[in-house]
Amino acid sequence: MRFGWVEILLIMAIVLLLFGGKRIPELMRGLGRGAKEFKEGLRGDEPDDKKP
Repeated sequence: MRFGWVEILLIMAIVLLLFGGKRIPELMRGLGRGAKEFKEGLRGDEPDDKKP
């Protein structure tokens, strides 16, 4: 399923109404961290402090 620019704008407007402008950067940071951890998990990369 592909989203057009109208659908993306509508979703962004709903998110803005639900969470407000102040919480959106915090949510995006959390999503970025989650995506980074997910990618590292797929590659099998572990931080040095977790290796035996």
